Amino acid sequence: MPIAVDIDVMLAKRKMSVGELAERVGITPANLAVLKNGRAKAVRFTTLAALCEVLECQPGDLLRWEAGDADTDA
Repeated sequence: MPIAVDIDVMLAKRKMSVGELAERVGITPANLAVLKNGRAKAVRFTTLAALCEVLECQPGDLLRWEAGDADTDA
């Protein structure tokens, strides 16, 4: 997938666990794991906003585009 998810980077910078982030954002740890491991097909803007609020970051700190790794599903 051409979109890479860097939630692990922000978790390390904030010294926060996946469980704590999931609880503070209001999603299950399993759903957060799907997102953070790059297996999610979509993310709601409300979830992205909550992640940014809790992690005190911008969406671009969590998501980035990687050239040359395009998905063939389109």
